[in-house]
Amino acid sequence: MIKVFDRILDMRGSLISVRAENVGLNELVKIYKSNGSHTNGTVLKIDEDIVTIQVFESLRGISTGDKVTFLNREMQATFSDSLLGRCLSGSGEPIDGGPEILGEKININTPSFNPVKRIIPRDIIRTNIPMIDVFNCLVKSQKIPIFSIPGEPYNELLMRIANQTDASCVIIGGMGLRFDDYIKFVDNAQSSGVLDKTILFIHKATDPVVECLLVPDMALATAEKFAIEGKDVLVLLTDMSAYADAIKEISITMDQIPSNRGYPGSLYSELAARYEKAVDIEGGGSITIVSVTTMPGGDVTHPIPDNTGYITEGQFYLHDGYIDPFGSLSRLKQNVIGKVTREDHSDLANTMIRLFADSKKAKERQSMGFKLSAWDEKLLRYNELFEKRMMNLSVNIPIEEALDLGWTILSDCFTSKEVSMKKDFVDKYWPKEKVYG
Repeated sequence: MIKVFDRILDMRGSLISVRAENVGLNELVKIYKSNGSHTNGTVLKIDEDIVTIQVFESLRGISTGDKVTFLNREMQATFSDSLLGRCLSGSGEPIDGGPEILGEKININTPSFNPVKRIIPRDIIRTNIPMIDVFNCLVKSQKIPIFSIPGEPYNELLMRIANQTDASCVIIGGMGLRFDDYIKFVDNAQSSGVLDKTILFIHKATDPVVECLLVPDMALATAEKFAIEGKDVLVLLTDMSAYADAIKEISITMDQIPSNRGYPGSLYSELAARYEKAVDIEGGGSITIVSVTTMPGGDVTHPIPDNTGYITEGQFYLHDGYIDPFGSLSRLKQNVIGKVTREDHSDLANTMIRLFADSKKAKERQSMGFKLSAWDEKLLRYNELFEKRMMNLSVNIPIEEALDLGWTILSDCFTSKEVSMKKDFVDKYWPKEKVYG
Protein backbone atom coordinates (compact mmCIF):
# COMPACT_ATOMS: atom_id res chain seq x y z
CA MET A 1 0.00 0.00 0.00
CA ILE A 2 1.36 3.43 -1.01
CA LYS A 3 1.65 5.76 2.02
CA VAL A 4 1.17 9.51 1.46
CA PHE A 5 1.87 12.25 4.04
CA ASP A 6 1.21 15.94 3.59
CA ARG A 7 3.16 17.49 6.47
CA ILE A 8 6.93 18.00 6.51
CA LEU A 9 8.15 18.63 10.06
CA ASP A 10 11.71 19.80 9.41
CA MET A 11 14.03 20.73 6.53
CA ARG A 12 17.81 21.21 6.69
CA GLY A 13 20.59 20.69 4.20
CA SER A 14 19.30 17.95 1.90
CA LEU A 15 17.20 16.29 4.61
CA ILE A 16 13.51 16.49 5.50
CA SER A 17 11.64 14.86 8.35
CA VAL A 18 8.06 13.55 8.47
CA ARG A 19 6.01 11.62 11.02
CA ALA A 20 5.22 8.20 9.55
CA GLU A 21 4.88 4.53 10.47
CA ASN A 22 5.53 1.18 8.76
CA VAL A 23 8.34 2.43 6.51
CA GLY A 24 11.78 0.86 6.02
CA LEU A 25 15.34 2.07 5.81
CA ASN A 26 16.46 2.94 2.26
CA GLU A 27 12.84 2.98 1.10
CA LEU A 28 12.34 5.19 -1.96
CA VAL A 29 10.30 8.36 -1.54
CA LYS A 30 8.69 10.87 -3.92
CA ILE A 31 8.15 14.47 -2.83
CA TYR A 32 5.46 16.27 -4.85
CA LYS A 33 6.04 20.04 -4.91
CA SER A 34 3.28 22.62 -5.04
CA ASN A 35 4.42 23.75 -8.53
CA GLY A 36 3.56 20.32 -9.98
CA SER A 37 7.09 18.92 -10.18
CA HIS A 38 8.49 16.15 -8.00
CA THR A 39 11.80 14.87 -6.68
CA ASN A 40 13.04 11.65 -5.11
CA GLY A 41 14.61 10.68 -1.81
CA THR A 42 15.36 7.70 0.39
CA VAL A 43 14.71 6.94 4.04
CA LEU A 44 17.95 7.56 5.90
CA LYS A 45 16.92 7.28 9.56
CA ILE A 46 13.92 6.14 11.60
CA ASP A 47 13.54 7.36 15.20
CA GLU A 48 10.28 5.93 16.51
CA ASP A 49 7.72 7.65 14.24
CA ILE A 50 10.04 10.41 12.97
CA VAL A 51 11.44 9.50 9.55
CA THR A 52 14.43 11.38 8.12
CA ILE A 53 14.54 11.43 4.31
CA GLN A 54 17.55 12.19 2.17
CA VAL A 55 16.40 14.25 -0.84
CA PHE A 56 18.25 13.77 -4.13
CA GLU A 57 18.10 17.45 -5.08
CA SER A 58 18.22 20.86 -3.41
CA LEU A 59 15.33 21.61 -1.06
CA ARG A 60 14.62 24.76 -3.05
CA GLY A 61 10.93 24.80 -3.98
CA ILE A 62 9.87 22.32 -1.28
CA SER A 63 7.44 23.59 1.37
CA THR A 64 6.23 22.00 4.62
CA GLY A 65 2.83 21.35 3.05
CA ASP A 66 4.12 19.28 0.12
CA LYS A 67 3.12 15.63 -0.18
CA VAL A 68 5.59 12.85 0.66
CA THR A 69 4.87 9.42 -0.80
CA PHE A 70 6.62 6.21 0.32
CA LEU A 71 6.92 3.72 -2.57
CA ASN A 72 7.48 0.44 -0.63
CA ARG A 73 10.72 -0.32 -2.48
CA GLU A 74 14.37 0.67 -2.42
CA MET A 75 16.25 2.74 -4.96
CA GLN A 76 16.73 0.78 -8.18
CA ALA A 77 18.93 0.87 -11.26
CA THR A 78 17.74 -0.03 -14.75
CA PHE A 79 19.72 -2.87 -16.30
CA SER A 80 19.96 -3.89 -19.94
CA ASP A 81 22.62 -4.25 -22.64
CA SER A 82 21.54 -0.83 -23.90
CA LEU A 83 23.46 0.65 -20.95
CA LEU A 84 26.70 0.06 -22.84
CA GLY A 85 27.94 3.28 -24.36
CA ARG A 86 25.71 5.46 -22.16
CA CYS A 87 26.47 8.22 -19.65
CA LEU A 88 24.14 8.48 -16.65
CA SER A 89 23.77 10.61 -13.54
CA GLY A 90 24.22 9.29 -10.01
CA SER A 91 20.52 8.52 -9.87
CA GLY A 92 20.68 6.58 -13.15
CA GLU A 93 19.11 9.19 -15.42
CA PRO A 94 20.67 9.70 -18.89
CA ILE A 95 22.78 12.87 -19.18
CA ASP A 96 24.17 12.21 -22.66
CA GLY A 97 21.10 13.36 -24.57
CA GLY A 98 20.14 9.79 -25.47
CA PRO A 99 16.84 7.99 -24.97
CA GLU A 100 15.54 6.68 -21.66
CA ILE A 101 17.06 3.37 -20.55
CA LEU A 102 14.54 0.53 -20.67
CA GLY A 103 15.16 -2.79 -18.98
CA GLU A 104 15.06 -4.78 -15.76
CA LYS A 105 14.85 -2.92 -12.46
CA ILE A 106 17.48 -4.06 -9.94
CA ASN A 107 18.02 -3.02 -6.32
CA ILE A 108 21.27 -1.19 -5.61
CA ASN A 109 21.70 -1.87 -1.89
CA THR A 110 22.10 -5.65 -2.03
CA PRO A 111 24.57 -7.60 0.16
CA SER A 112 27.95 -8.73 -1.13
CA PHE A 113 28.08 -11.87 -3.25
CA ASN A 114 27.67 -15.24 -1.51
CA PRO A 115 31.20 -16.28 -0.36
CA VAL A 116 30.42 -19.93 -1.14
CA LYS A 117 30.15 -19.03 -4.83
CA ARG A 118 33.46 -17.13 -4.93
CA ILE A 119 36.66 -18.62 -6.30
CA ILE A 120 40.28 -17.77 -5.44
CA PRO A 121 41.64 -14.89 -7.58
CA ARG A 122 44.07 -16.38 -10.10
CA ASP A 123 43.79 -14.54 -13.44
CA ILE A 124 45.68 -11.43 -14.49
CA ILE A 125 43.92 -8.38 -15.91
CA ARG A 126 46.18 -6.84 -18.52
CA THR A 127 46.56 -3.07 -18.56
CA ASN A 128 49.65 -2.74 -20.83
CA ILE A 129 51.15 -0.44 -18.18
CA PRO A 130 54.54 -1.91 -17.15
CA MET A 131 54.47 -0.49 -13.62
CA ILE A 132 51.27 -2.48 -13.03
CA ASP A 133 51.64 -5.56 -15.21
CA VAL A 134 55.29 -6.28 -14.34
CA PHE A 135 55.69 -5.11 -10.76
CA ASN A 136 52.20 -5.15 -9.19
CA CYS A 137 49.83 -7.22 -11.32
CA LEU A 138 46.15 -6.38 -11.29
CA VAL A 139 44.29 -9.62 -10.58
CA LYS A 140 40.75 -10.45 -11.59
CA SER A 141 38.29 -9.78 -8.69
CA GLN A 142 40.85 -7.62 -6.87
CA LYS A 143 39.90 -4.43 -5.04
CA ILE A 144 42.75 -1.93 -5.07
CA PRO A 145 42.93 1.86 -4.69
CA ILE A 146 45.21 4.43 -6.29
CA PHE A 147 46.51 6.62 -3.46
CA SER A 148 47.37 10.07 -4.74
CA ILE A 149 46.92 13.80 -4.14
CA PRO A 150 44.92 16.44 -6.04
CA GLY A 151 46.72 17.54 -9.19
CA GLU A 152 48.21 14.15 -10.04
CA PRO A 153 47.09 12.47 -13.31
CA TYR A 154 45.02 9.76 -11.62
CA ASN A 155 42.01 10.27 -13.90
CA GLU A 156 44.30 10.00 -16.93
CA LEU A 157 45.66 6.74 -15.46
CA LEU A 158 42.11 5.40 -15.11
CA MET A 159 41.45 6.33 -18.73
CA ARG A 160 44.58 4.44 -19.79
CA ILE A 161 43.43 1.38 -17.86
CA ALA A 162 39.92 1.65 -19.37
CA ASN A 163 41.35 1.91 -22.88
CA GLN A 164 43.85 -0.94 -22.59
CA THR A 165 42.23 -3.49 -20.30
CA ASP A 166 41.12 -6.85 -21.64
CA ALA A 167 37.99 -6.77 -19.44
CA SER A 168 34.77 -7.31 -21.39
CA CYS A 169 32.97 -4.38 -19.73
CA VAL A 170 34.20 -1.17 -18.06
CA ILE A 171 32.02 0.83 -15.67
CA ILE A 172 33.29 4.26 -14.63
CA GLY A 173 31.88 5.92 -11.53
CA GLY A 174 32.83 9.59 -11.19
CA MET A 175 32.14 11.45 -7.94
CA GLY A 176 32.60 15.18 -7.47
CA LEU A 177 34.08 15.59 -10.95
CA ARG A 178 34.79 18.98 -12.41
CA PHE A 179 32.99 19.54 -15.69
CA ASP A 180 36.21 19.35 -17.73
CA ASP A 181 37.12 16.00 -16.11
CA TYR A 182 33.65 14.68 -16.93
CA ILE A 183 34.07 15.74 -20.58
CA LYS A 184 37.53 14.14 -20.69
CA PHE A 185 36.11 10.78 -19.63
CA VAL A 186 33.39 10.97 -22.27
CA ASP A 187 35.74 12.17 -25.02
CA ASN A 188 38.29 9.49 -24.12
CA ALA A 189 35.73 6.68 -24.33
CA GLN A 190 34.58 7.96 -27.74
CA SER A 191 38.01 8.63 -29.24
CA SER A 192 39.63 5.42 -28.00
CA GLY A 193 36.95 3.17 -29.47
CA VAL A 194 35.94 1.58 -26.15
CA LEU A 195 32.61 3.39 -25.76
CA ASP A 196 30.68 0.30 -26.85
CA LYS A 197 31.86 -1.58 -23.76
CA THR A 198 31.82 1.36 -21.33
CA ILE A 199 29.14 2.72 -18.98
CA LEU A 200 29.60 6.01 -17.11
CA PHE A 201 27.82 7.04 -13.90
CA ILE A 202 28.79 10.66 -13.31
CA HIS A 203 28.26 12.97 -10.35
CA LYS A 204 29.60 16.44 -11.06
CA ALA A 205 30.79 18.80 -8.34
CA THR A 206 27.77 21.03 -8.98
CA ASP A 207 25.25 18.18 -8.61
CA PRO A 208 23.41 17.49 -5.33
CA VAL A 209 25.72 15.84 -2.79
CA VAL A 210 23.24 13.02 -2.29
CA GLU A 211 23.77 11.75 -5.85
CA CYS A 212 27.46 11.31 -5.01
CA LEU A 213 26.46 8.57 -2.56
CA LEU A 214 24.48 6.74 -5.26
CA VAL A 215 27.28 6.48 -7.85
CA PRO A 216 29.22 3.51 -6.38
CA ASP A 217 26.01 1.61 -5.66
CA MET A 218 24.65 2.19 -9.16
CA ALA A 219 27.95 1.18 -10.75
CA LEU A 220 28.43 -1.93 -8.60
CA ALA A 221 24.82 -3.15 -8.87
CA THR A 222 25.10 -2.93 -12.67
CA ALA A 223 28.51 -4.64 -12.58
CA GLU A 224 27.16 -7.50 -10.48
CA LYS A 225 24.35 -8.12 -12.96
CA PHE A 226 26.80 -8.22 -15.87
CA ALA A 227 29.11 -10.52 -13.88
CA ILE A 228 26.30 -12.97 -13.17
CA GLU A 229 25.75 -13.10 -16.95
CA GLY A 230 29.40 -14.14 -17.39
CA LYS A 231 31.16 -10.86 -18.17
CA ASP A 232 34.47 -9.78 -16.64
CA VAL A 233 33.70 -6.27 -15.40
CA LEU A 234 36.25 -3.64 -14.42
CA VAL A 235 34.82 -0.90 -12.17
CA LEU A 236 36.81 2.35 -12.00
CA LEU A 237 35.79 4.75 -9.22
CA THR A 238 37.07 8.31 -8.78
CA ASP A 239 37.24 9.85 -6.27
CA MET A 240 36.34 7.85 -3.16
CA SER A 241 37.46 10.79 -1.01
CA ALA A 242 34.57 12.79 -2.51
CA TYR A 243 32.28 9.89 -1.60
CA ALA A 244 33.55 9.87 2.00
CA ASP A 245 33.21 13.65 2.22
CA ALA A 246 29.58 13.32 1.07
CA ILE A 247 28.97 10.81 3.89
CA LYS A 248 30.58 13.26 6.31
CA GLU A 249 28.41 16.14 5.11
CA ILE A 250 25.21 14.12 5.50
CA SER A 251 26.18 12.87 8.96
CA ILE A 252 26.93 16.41 10.15
CA THR A 253 23.52 17.57 8.87
CA MET A 254 21.95 14.74 10.89
CA ASP A 255 23.81 15.89 14.03
CA GLN A 256 25.57 12.55 14.36
CA ILE A 257 28.48 12.42 16.82
CA PRO A 258 31.63 12.61 14.68
CA SER A 259 34.58 10.25 14.94
CA ASN A 260 38.10 10.86 13.58
CA ARG A 261 38.44 14.31 11.91
CA GLY A 262 34.69 14.75 11.69
CA TYR A 263 33.97 11.57 9.72
CA PRO A 264 31.28 9.26 11.11
CA GLY A 265 32.20 6.06 12.90
CA SER A 266 30.47 4.12 10.12
CA LEU A 267 33.03 5.23 7.48
CA TYR A 268 34.84 1.88 7.50
CA SER A 269 31.61 -0.08 7.06
CA GLU A 270 30.39 2.23 4.28
CA LEU A 271 33.63 1.81 2.32
CA ALA A 272 33.85 -1.94 2.97
CA ALA A 273 30.29 -2.53 1.78
CA ARG A 274 31.30 -1.13 -1.64
CA TYR A 275 34.77 -2.64 -2.00
CA GLU A 276 33.57 -6.11 -0.96
CA LYS A 277 31.47 -6.24 -4.13
CA ALA A 278 34.66 -7.35 -5.92
CA VAL A 279 34.23 -11.03 -6.76
CA ASP A 280 35.20 -13.85 -9.11
CA ILE A 281 32.04 -15.91 -9.51
CA GLU A 282 32.25 -19.67 -9.93
CA GLY A 283 30.75 -20.45 -13.33
CA GLY A 284 30.23 -16.76 -14.08
CA GLY A 285 32.11 -13.53 -14.58
CA SER A 286 33.97 -11.24 -12.22
CA ILE A 287 34.05 -7.74 -10.73
CA THR A 288 37.40 -5.98 -10.29
CA ILE A 289 37.50 -2.59 -8.55
CA VAL A 290 40.17 0.06 -9.07
CA SER A 291 39.43 3.28 -7.22
CA VAL A 292 41.11 6.62 -6.64
CA THR A 293 41.60 7.89 -3.09
CA THR A 294 43.07 11.39 -2.90
CA MET A 295 44.88 11.93 0.38
CA PRO A 296 44.41 15.44 1.84
CA GLY A 297 47.88 16.91 2.18
CA GLY A 298 49.37 13.60 1.08
CA ASP A 299 48.60 12.20 4.56
CA VAL A 300 48.28 8.43 4.37
CA THR A 301 47.07 8.38 8.01
CA HIS A 302 43.99 10.42 7.07
CA PRO A 303 40.81 8.45 7.92
CA ILE A 304 39.89 7.82 4.27
CA PRO A 305 43.13 6.15 3.06
CA ASP A 306 43.68 4.64 6.51
CA ASN A 307 40.32 2.83 6.47
CA THR A 308 40.69 1.97 2.80
CA GLY A 309 44.04 0.27 3.43
CA TYR A 310 42.46 -2.19 5.85
CA ILE A 311 39.76 -3.17 3.33
CA THR A 312 41.61 -3.43 0.04
CA GLU A 313 44.31 -5.78 -1.27
CA GLY A 314 47.21 -3.39 -1.64
CA GLN A 315 47.47 0.00 -3.32
CA PHE A 316 49.11 1.92 -6.13
CA TYR A 317 50.91 5.09 -5.05
CA LEU A 318 50.79 7.79 -7.72
CA HIS A 319 52.94 10.86 -7.23
CA ASP A 320 55.10 13.10 -9.40
CA GLY A 321 53.33 11.56 -12.39
CA TYR A 322 54.65 8.04 -11.67
CA ILE A 323 53.40 4.89 -9.98
CA ASP A 324 55.91 4.61 -7.13
CA PRO A 325 57.30 1.03 -7.08
CA PHE A 326 58.22 1.34 -3.39
CA GLY A 327 54.86 2.51 -2.07
CA SER A 328 52.79 0.28 -4.35
CA LEU A 329 51.80 -3.25 -3.44
CA SER A 330 49.41 -5.76 -4.96
CA ARG A 331 48.80 -8.44 -2.35
CA LEU A 332 47.34 -10.84 -4.91
CA LYS A 333 50.22 -10.68 -7.41
CA GLN A 334 51.75 -13.88 -6.05
CA ASN A 335 48.67 -15.70 -7.39
CA VAL A 336 49.65 -14.92 -11.00
CA ILE A 337 53.36 -13.98 -11.21
CA GLY A 338 55.27 -16.92 -12.67
CA LYS A 339 52.08 -19.02 -12.71
CA VAL A 340 49.93 -17.46 -15.42
CA THR A 341 52.74 -15.16 -16.53
CA ARG A 342 56.22 -16.02 -17.78
CA GLU A 343 58.59 -18.05 -15.58
CA ASP A 344 61.17 -15.25 -15.31
CA HIS A 345 58.60 -12.67 -14.17
CA SER A 346 59.24 -12.79 -10.42
CA ASP A 347 63.04 -12.91 -10.62
CA LEU A 348 63.16 -10.09 -13.16
CA ALA A 349 60.78 -7.81 -11.24
CA ASN A 350 62.59 -8.31 -7.94
CA THR A 351 65.99 -7.66 -9.53
CA MET A 352 64.86 -4.50 -11.29
CA ILE A 353 63.33 -3.05 -8.13
CA ARG A 354 66.44 -3.92 -6.09
CA LEU A 355 68.68 -2.18 -8.61
CA PHE A 356 66.31 0.79 -8.81
CA ALA A 357 66.52 1.19 -5.02
CA ASP A 358 70.35 1.14 -5.31
CA SER A 359 70.16 3.72 -8.12
CA LYS A 360 68.15 6.08 -5.89
CA LYS A 361 70.98 5.95 -3.36
CA ALA A 362 73.48 6.67 -6.13
CA LYS A 363 71.45 9.76 -7.09
CA GLU A 364 71.58 10.92 -3.48
CA ARG A 365 75.36 10.53 -3.44
CA GLN A 366 75.55 12.48 -6.69
CA SER A 367 73.36 15.30 -5.34
CA MET A 368 75.57 15.56 -2.24
CA GLY A 369 78.72 15.91 -4.32
CA PHE A 370 80.35 12.59 -3.45
CA LYS A 371 82.81 11.03 -5.87
CA LEU A 372 80.97 8.40 -7.90
CA SER A 373 82.33 4.93 -8.58
CA ALA A 374 82.00 3.05 -11.87
CA TRP A 375 79.16 1.09 -10.29
CA ASP A 376 77.42 4.32 -9.34
CA GLU A 377 77.66 5.48 -12.95
CA LYS A 378 76.00 2.26 -14.10
CA LEU A 379 73.26 2.70 -11.53
CA LEU A 380 72.61 6.28 -12.67
CA ARG A 381 72.32 5.10 -16.27
CA TYR A 382 69.91 2.37 -15.12
CA ASN A 383 67.84 4.91 -13.14
CA GLU A 384 67.41 7.05 -16.24
CA LEU A 385 66.37 4.15 -18.46
CA PHE A 386 64.05 2.64 -15.84
CA GLU A 387 62.14 5.89 -15.31
CA LYS A 388 61.95 6.64 -19.04
CA ARG A 389 61.05 3.19 -20.39
CA MET A 390 59.18 1.54 -17.51
CA MET A 391 57.76 4.20 -15.17
CA ASN A 392 56.50 6.59 -17.84
CA LEU A 393 52.70 6.18 -17.84
CA SER A 394 52.55 6.77 -21.60
CA VAL A 395 54.30 3.43 -22.25
CA ASN A 396 51.78 1.04 -23.78
CA ILE A 397 53.10 -2.50 -24.31
CA PRO A 398 51.87 -6.03 -23.49
CA ILE A 399 53.38 -7.74 -20.47
CA GLU A 400 55.53 -10.07 -22.59
CA GLU A 401 57.14 -7.10 -24.33
CA ALA A 402 57.54 -5.35 -20.99
CA LEU A 403 59.45 -8.34 -19.60
CA ASP A 404 61.70 -8.40 -22.68
CA LEU A 405 62.21 -4.65 -22.25
CA GLY A 406 63.28 -5.25 -18.66
CA TRP A 407 66.00 -7.65 -19.81
CA THR A 408 67.12 -5.14 -22.42
CA ILE A 409 67.40 -2.34 -19.86
CA LEU A 410 69.48 -4.56 -17.58
CA SER A 411 71.80 -5.57 -20.43
CA ASP A 412 72.22 -1.94 -21.49
CA CYS A 413 73.55 -1.01 -18.04
CA PHE A 414 75.14 -4.10 -16.49
CA THR A 415 76.85 -7.35 -17.34
CA SER A 416 74.97 -10.58 -16.79
CA LYS A 417 77.15 -11.42 -13.77
CA GLU A 418 76.43 -8.11 -12.04
CA VAL A 419 72.67 -8.56 -11.74
CA SER A 420 72.79 -11.71 -9.55
CA MET A 421 69.97 -13.58 -11.24
CA LYS A 422 69.34 -17.28 -11.81
CA LYS A 423 71.72 -18.63 -14.45
CA ASP A 424 68.94 -20.52 -16.23
CA PHE A 425 66.97 -17.31 -16.74
CA VAL A 426 70.06 -15.34 -17.79
CA ASP A 427 71.01 -17.99 -20.36
CA LYS A 428 67.47 -18.01 -21.75
CA TYR A 429 66.41 -14.34 -21.70
CA TRP A 430 69.52 -12.16 -21.59
CA PRO A 431 70.13 -10.57 -25.02
CA LYS A 432 72.49 -13.13 -26.57
CA GLU A 433 75.21 -10.79 -27.70
CA LYS A 434 75.63 -9.59 -24.09
CA VAL A 435 75.39 -12.81 -22.11
CA TYR A 436 79.12 -12.75 -21.45
CA GLY A 437 79.49 -8.98 -21.48
